Amino acid sequence: MKYQTKRPALILLADGTIFHGKAVGDQEGTSFGEVCFNTGMTGYQEIFTDPSYFGQLMVTTNAHIGNYGATDVETESDGVKISGLICRNFSYTYSRQDAEESLASFLERNKLFAISDVDTRALVAYIRDHGAMNAVISTEVNNIDGLKKQLAEVPDMTGLELASKVSTKEPYFFGKESAAVKIAALDIGIKRNILRNLAKRGAYIKVFPFDTSYAEMAAWNPDGYFLSNGPGDPEPLENAIQVAKDVMEADKPLFGICLGHQIIALAKGISTYKMHNGHRGINHPVKNLVTGKGEITSQNHGFAINRGETEAHDDIEITHIHLNDDTVMGIKIKDKNCFSVQYHPEASPGPNDATYLFDQFIDNIQKVTA
Repeated sequence: MKYQTKRPALILLADGTIFHGKAVGDQEGTSFGEVCFNTGMTGYQEIFTDPSYFGQLMVTTNAHIGNYGATDVETESDGVKISGLICRNFSYTYSRQDAEESLASFLERNKLFAISDVDTRALVAYIRDHGAMNAVISTEVNNIDGLKKQLAEVPDMTGLELASKVSTKEPYFFGKESAAVKIAALDIGIKRNILRNLAKRGAYIKVFPFDTSYAEMAAWNPDGYFLSNGPGDPEPLENAIQVAKDVMEADKPLFGICLGHQIIALAKGISTYKMHNGHRGINHPVKNLVTGKGEITSQNHGFAINRGETEAHDDIEITHIHLNDDTVMGIKIKDKNCFSVQYHPEASPGPNDATYLFDQFIDNIQKVTA
């Protein structure tokens, strides 16, 4: 796929800073969102389709994007969830035998506006120094004042509820109905590979919409409960927080990942906060404080739970910490069958260091049902 021209494009940050680039393909467009970056060398399709990234303009730090094409098996949801893509070099051709289409075709089919030829090293350095902020990417390079006015009206990620934008509208099932374990999952932005990891460990999962009550989930008589990953600020998710409280009150097995981890913390009275630029990449070092072992993990979150409050809480044990900044990466509720992690054990970014967490969840369920 070849294009005759590359239209000039720009990135306008909320503080007025401008970076320049070119539109990918024949596109003309404008897209708004919170600009952030992911340091992963691979996995771009999983990033683009991960519901946790809903509403964000994604900067990829790997210099080449698109060189291995796209395939349906690497799609984490029903379509692209980022608001826009910003990259250095965009490859219109690909060389992977298993690929089903070019990334250009995949993005065009999903109506995603993307720009390339950007000095992403400078942009990422700027975000690192000044923090993740709202931005706009556009081919309207001569309409700076108009873009600034529109950008000023884009809501900040703090306080923004986005789970309703990505959650399933109706309950659905995943796995084999004959499986020995039944898990009720609250979908606040769930990834497909989480469901695959649970199903291959002998679980039959019923996935419920984000606003489902504990009573509705319990009516299915599941053996355990799962709170998924997802986008946005966790604090507005009052129903999910209540579900976590109700599950723990009933003392049922509960596991949370990423946003689900934050929901469990909020249910125990621990506050959350927006990070300066978040953790987004596939090589984040985490220490398991229970085993003393290190883990190479995949992460993608812009919020975290308060460490001081967690350490002071009598009912909570910190099980994992991030070795770069000492943020809380995992907790266990001492008197309940409940644990959670801030990172993504299903992502398998080369190492499979964290997949044991799914085994741990299944073991917790089986101890109760045996």
